[in-house]
Amino acid sequence: MRTERKPTRLDRVFARLDREPERPTHIDVPKMSRHRIALFASTLAFYLAIVWLVVITSWLVRLDWQVMFFRPYQQWSEIHWFVDYYVVLGQRGPTAVMVAAWLGWRSWRQHTLRPLLTLGTSLLLLNVTVGAAKIGMGRLGPHYATTIGSNEMGLGGDIFPSGHTANAVVTWGILAYLASTPRARRWLSALSAVTSLGVGLATVYLGTHWLSDVVLGWAAGLLILLALPWFEPLIARAEFWILDLRDRWRVRGTGTAPTPVPVPVSLRTRAPAQPDETTAARSPRAPVHLAPGPHAVRSERPVTPAGSRRPPHADRLPRGTTTSSARP
Repeated sequence: MRTERKPTRLDRVFARLDREPERPTHIDVPKMSRHRIALFASTLAFYLAIVWLVVITSWLVRLDWQVMFFRPYQQWSEIHWFVDYYVVLGQRGPTAVMVAAWLGWRSWRQHTLRPLLTLGTSLLLLNVTVGAAKIGMGRLGPHYATTIGSNEMGLGGDIFPSGHTANAVVTWGILAYLASTPRARRWLSALSAVTSLGVGLATVYLGTHWLSDVVLGWAAGLLILLALPWFEPLIARAEFWILDLRDRWRVRGTGTAPTPVPVPVSLRTRAPAQPDETTAARSPRAPVHLAPGPHAVRSERPVTPAGSRRPPHADRLPRGTTTSSARP
């Protein structure tokens, strides 16, 4: 007697994943509202103000030196081991792998590439903007400072703004940006804010960054998150192009018809008007004539083109007359 194999826990997990819904028909894509534009403008003004205060060697630079001479890693040496591990949450490689793994699983469940493409776009913007600022300002870090009280600008360094802090803001903040519910967005926003705040203070504790580097890193990461809605149309077009390319490769390899690629919400346009049925029915065809005879049932009548008149027939006689003279 043959018995069925009892499904294991792994089989039940995959069976549940197979029942997951297809690509959602409506994706809540953030838009560049007036409130968001105002917040972006104020953050940009704050960013430029921090840069100006460092350039003119103001009180912010004096505060940087005071914190550096305080040497927090010596004042609270008992937490040094914890800070060494915690600061990894701001490193580009480990954080990108962790977040990409989560977003990749989410992309697989929802059958959309938008989470991964949004992460890639944010990291690309982070590399371009923060990297250009680091090279352009060339500030040296606390461990390589040359003159006490100076801003250490233009000396070939790459410490201003803090890349650790900006990466923590963007990498963990992208989870809140892609949240599907308002409640999840609030919780993830608070969690990413606390994480990025801790990463920035950890770099100050270890002496690898000035305090102003961390403040500017927070502003740089926030600017990238606020500017992401401007790149949503580009992300949607890239997703459509990648899925279309995948279907073409499938057709080339198997020779079967491709599966229709779901059009992203931002790229959906009104479908072209279909030809009218009456217009399609008026295509050239042989005329249909009714043979003289008794009245036929409606279901047995020949079908004539819609909207056309019956063509004249020389042999057709008015109803009620005899047909003996007309027929041989």
